[in-house]
Amino acid sequence: MSDATDTVDATDTGGARVWAFRDDRGTGLTAAHRPTRVLAYVRAGAALLDLGVRPVAVYGSGHDGEALDPVKAGGLAAAGVPYLGPGRTLTHARVAEAGEVDLVVDVTYDGKSAYALDEGLAERLGVPLVALSVGNELPLAAIVARFGELAGSLGAAGAATGPVGDAEAALRAAAGRTGLRVLALSGAGPEQVYLARPQAWPELARLAELGVRFVDPGPGPGANWLTTDWAYAVGLAPGLVLFDSRANAAPPHVVPPGARLTPWNPETPPSPAAFTRFFQDLTAALEDPSV
Repeated sequence: MSDATDTVDATDTGGARVWAFRDDRGTGLTAAHRPTRVLAYVRAGAALLDLGVRPVAVYGSGHDGEALDPVKAGGLAAAGVPYLGPGRTLTHARVAEAGEVDLVVDVTYDGKSAYALDEGLAERLGVPLVALSVGNELPLAAIVARFGELAGSLGAAGAATGPVGDAEAALRAAAGRTGLRVLALSGAGPEQVYLARPQAWPELARLAELGVRFVDPGPGPGANWLTTDWAYAVGLAPGLVLFDSRANAAPPHVVPPGARLTPWNPETPPSPAAFTRFFQDLTAALEDPSV
């Protein structure tokens, strides 16, 4: 876990200014100067862009193809940030096409390793690799705050602030008024669907704290998802379905009778702006029968 004292510029024993940051693997990282040219995993890069740090390029995960998934992209495409393809396929030469890089930013789900990039590539590039947690060992507010701390260490002003509180208040009120039962899922084709276990996802756990009534998928294997068929999902009789809208997920094959549908990005950028938009969209879906 991080130590906040390691997230700002420090001074070495010779009096020179250096950049220092402790990531969520517990790895203390340093550089002779504050990094300005960041290569990032798409989710991390979209968050940093929201927070005032523009990456020089981004890469995808093993679920991504050679084109940037617009659902995961946030404002990256509009900002002209190049996408280099899946992280595990990147080479030193491919990264060099984006120019010089002095920091890599990834995410971690297990607190031990970077999710989307071969850590050896960062070593070959000769630059620090920051991996910030997006798993359920941290609450959503702490995850967002950590990205704010990193952005602040990279020179972004006011990076950790945002209007999420107002959006949360509106969502809490809507959840209380409607009382809809909500099921979050990811389509795997006509025969199979993955049902999210709400406490395994920080944003869903936060929604539950705000009063959203999630449907429990029930017992079975899988820490994050219960793998089942569409008939089982329909039988849970949700009033609202949050469906995984990423390019690697299949669209809902069957809609439970009377249920509303609204998209959910399980890789929402961990920034106040991105979660404000998600909470606002969910509030509208809870309140508007036409959604």
